[in-house]
Amino acid sequence: MQTKETRPSTDIPPVAQAYNGVDRNAFLFGWNPQAELWNGRLAMIGFLAYLLWDLAGYSVLRDILHLAGY
Repeated sequence: MQTKETRPSTDIPPVAQAYNGVDRNAFLFGWNPQAELWNGRLAMIGFLAYLLWDLAGYSVLRDILHLAGY
C-alpha cells in the first residue's frame, strides 16, 4: 500500500473536481443545479451593489418612503 508521501502525484485529484461528470461552475442554460449556484452568486453581487449605493447616499427605499410621506 502506498502512503501519501510515496504515491505518484498523478493520483491526486484536482481541487475543483467535477460533480457527476459536470463542472459545477459551468454556465448551463435552463433549469439545472448550476442555475441555483449562479442565482446565489448574482444575488450576492446585487445585495452588495445596493448596500454600497445606499451608503453613498442614493437610497431608493428612503426616497420612496419620503415621497409617500413617511
